[in-house]
This record gives sequence, C-alpha cells and structure tokens, in this order.
Amino acid sequence: METRTLVSFDIDGTLETGDPAGPLRLAFVRWAQAQGYVIGSCSDRTLGEQSVMWERAGIVPDFVSRKHELAGVRAAFGCRRFVHIGDTHVDRHFAERADFEFIFVLDLARRLAGSSARRGSLPPAARGPATRTARRAPSPPPAAGSGPRADPRRR
Repeated sequence: METRTLVSFDIDGTLETGDPAGPLRLAFVRWAQAQGYVIGSCSDRTLGEQSVMWERAGIVPDFVSRKHELAGVRAAFGCRRFVHIGDTHVDRHFAERADFEFIFVLDLARRLAGSSARRGSLPPAARGPATRTARRAPSPPPAAGSGPRADPRRR
C-alpha cells in the first residue's frame, strides 16, 4: 500500500473554475500535487468537461471520474488515505459510500485561512477562499413573437 493521500475535488461550487465558482483556488490543487498528493476530480460533469477544465488550468490530474464512481477511483489507487472535497450533501453521500473522508469546501477554506495566517505554510495564492463574484441572473427568454426574427424584414 502506498503512503500517499488521494484528494478528489468536486468542481462546481468547490473549485474557482466551477459554475458556480467555489472558494478553493487552483493554486491549492497545484500545491497539493507538488506535495505529492494524488489529485483529480470527481464531478457531475462529463469526463471530457473535467479534462478540458484541467487542461485549461495547466494541471495534469492523476484521475477524472464521475462523482458516483468514487469507489472505482479508490480501487485504482493503493493510497493510504482517500479524501473528497465538495460543497453538497450529494458529495458527502458519494464520498461516504466509497469510504472516502469528506471535507466541506467552506470548512477547508476557513481552515486554510486560519492556518496560513498562523504558520505561513501555504503558498500565498492558496491562503483562504478565492473571491467569489456574483453571477448575473440569466435574462429571461424573449416573449413569443418578439426579437429580431419577429420582424419579417430581418429574415
């Protein structure tokens, strides 16, 4: 059995690249990977969407998986400890079902902010939660018969 720890990240509501954006910065993921943690994502997103997210971030994950397949991740890696970080009770459900420890991302963000302020042990970009930006509510669809296509001269 390996002595390393595997950390699985939910994306939406957890990582800053999620929709909605979560409080955990990608700098923390990079830091964890540099420390030797096995890292990847288990999300409701498709495997392709997860892979594209990691590629855009310049991070090569050790795995990508759907959330309900965490048990398969556990079986694929002989790590000493398995942790899933997420933002919902659904995340917790699937983590516990696969015998992963579960950490609510807001609890982790608070811990990071507190411990880095005391010890300075984390990289500056990973200290505390990322700034969340307010999402603009989507505009309602145009009423039937309105908009550019309603004017026959524009067709």
